[in-house]
Amino acid sequence: MFEMISNWVAAFLTLCIFSFLYKDNPFYKFAEYLFIGVTAGYTIPLTWEMAFIPYVYRPLFLQHKFILLIPAFIGILYIFTFNRKLNWLSRYPIAFGMGMVGMGVPLSMHASVLVQMRGAMIPIENINALLVFIGTITILLYFYFSKAHTGAYGKIVKVGIWYMMIGFGASFGYTVMARISLLIGRVQFLVADVLHIIK
Repeated sequence: MFEMISNWVAAFLTLCIFSFLYKDNPFYKFAEYLFIGVTAGYTIPLTWEMAFIPYVYRPLFLQHKFILLIPAFIGILYIFTFNRKLNWLSRYPIAFGMGMVGMGVPLSMHASVLVQMRGAMIPIENINALLVFIGTITILLYFYFSKAHTGAYGKIVKVGIWYMMIGFGASFGYTVMARISLLIGRVQFLVADVLHIIK
């Protein structure tokens, strides 16, 4: 009985979301607000139990690691976002977070740029290595804006444009396929689990 009721509730909410394909309507807004509310209601106690208690409360009050007062104070400054007069205080933890992101730039350089450079420097022994080498060089030449893309140089740059368009198309196709798989899952749920049309 519980499974049947939960399936019908899930089916109703699924159809409410799909109703946006027609136009923005109260059913879609109801499902959207319900999703946001349930997510916030779930995330707040989860953050309390999984982050605040083990990483702030226990170390401070049970293990007496008072050095954690500094990051706790920085995190508390986020609350001032909701105060118009004191919202400037919330910029300090944001700046601190951006600084932490900046510290990760050398690691990301190694993970992205240097690995790509090393991959482009391997001996050209097969067609795949040749294609990677041509793509790397022509795409880099495309982003060299100090020279006009005309003549023979322009033709070389067009090869880089083709490489980029193929890459963007593959990424877009992958995104579309991921969304289609979500749609198939919802349709299968409606047809098989709720309406029992297919087994």
